[in-house]
Amino acid sequence: MVLPSSDTPLYNHPLPEIEKWLRSQGCQQDSNELNCWHLEKPTWTAELCLEVEELAVRYINAAEGQRDIMRSFKYSLSREDIEAAVFSGP
Repeated sequence: MVLPSSDTPLYNHPLPEIEKWLRSQGCQQDSNELNCWHLEKPTWTAELCLEVEELAVRYINAAEGQRDIMRSFKYSLSREDIEAAVFSGP
């Protein structure tokens, strides 16, 4: 399978292709919660979860006082938009 074009809404991507895309971004799938993925960058760490209606992202210890920052992105957004928002960091 080949990924749909980057301007295609994420809900039009087959799940195996979304998983392949997340791996290509450096994410590693959680072995206990298969809908969740972990990502470590030099300056931040995040957990991404494929929920029913959205991609939920938790940037760990990213806010003042070592608090987490939570964001969510509807699957109606394009892969390109989600990629730009999520992988640029908190």
